[in-house]
Amino acid sequence: MTEMKFRQLGKGGPIVSALGLGCISFRMGDAQREQDTVRTIQTALDAGFSFLNTGDFYGSGQSEMLVGRAIRDRRDQAFLSVKFGAQASHDSRIIGLDARPKSVKNFASYSLKRLGVDVIDLYQPCRADPDVPYEDTIGAVADLIQEGKVRYLGVSEVGADMLRRAHAVHPVTALEIEYSLASRFIESEILPTARELGIGIVPYRVLAEGMLSGTLPQGVPPEGSKFLAPRMHGDNYTRNMATAKALEVMAAAKGYSPAQLALAWVLSRGDDIVPLAGINRVSRISDNMMALDIEFKADELAELERVFVPGAVVGLRYPEFVMKWAAH
Repeated sequence: MTEMKFRQLGKGGPIVSALGLGCISFRMGDAQREQDTVRTIQTALDAGFSFLNTGDFYGSGQSEMLVGRAIRDRRDQAFLSVKFGAQASHDSRIIGLDARPKSVKNFASYSLKRLGVDVIDLYQPCRADPDVPYEDTIGAVADLIQEGKVRYLGVSEVGADMLRRAHAVHPVTALEIEYSLASRFIESEILPTARELGIGIVPYRVLAEGMLSGTLPQGVPPEGSKFLAPRMHGDNYTRNMATAKALEVMAAAKGYSPAQLALAWVLSRGDDIVPLAGINRVSRISDNMMALDIEFKADELAELERVFVPGAVVGLRYPEFVMKWAAH
């Protein structure tokens, strides 16, 4: 089995696993389901995953409770990244925000309790609340750091200007944001700003809702599918899946899956990048870790650059009502 590699999260930040474990899909259920989830998290820890990424709105706290159960007596092996501030639907879709300072501190108290820990390693607003000055939200997290309840400040889904504003209040350790072959908008301004400030990047949705997984059909979305992003609807889906076919061809030639190649490409973008892998069963752990061994030849990178040039994937990555809260 591939050995885990490690990277520094931001300039002067902590050393964490080069792959993070995305915990958005973890939910409570019957005893067997919960036991399987806990076993998946613990097996990931055994394999070297230290970066665990969750949010208080993932299943209305259910993800945090399962993570807390899994790291009981193993706290020193886990680096806990927690997002807050979302008012979410039952399936964790963001439908509103609350990042008022009093709410921030209240959210943190509940997260600490659900996780069963004394301190959260990385705490971050999931979006900038348009009704609250961003400096006030960041200041509340800075207070929690001063109180010893949080170790590092993170931010999520903000542009270069907001990144600078947050960093001026308190040093930002990491920016969680969408980044993949299919979604490269951060490369023009956000990524250079983060690097200028010494802020690590934590990409999510590296498979672009399955577009880059090699498991979805060409032509039209599978019947009954409920993709969130407009890029996965109608003609956008047809065009984008045709673009993604090039990744399948290259993956087959290299002896890997398209998903492994997509993850490896994100890893190749810099040592300051720690992508999140959504793993919901034990068998996926080793599959994802294989991406750590993949190397690209110059001509392969050039081909991916040609096919997935920024703008090649069409359609918004979120519906309009969510895009108002997302980085562009």
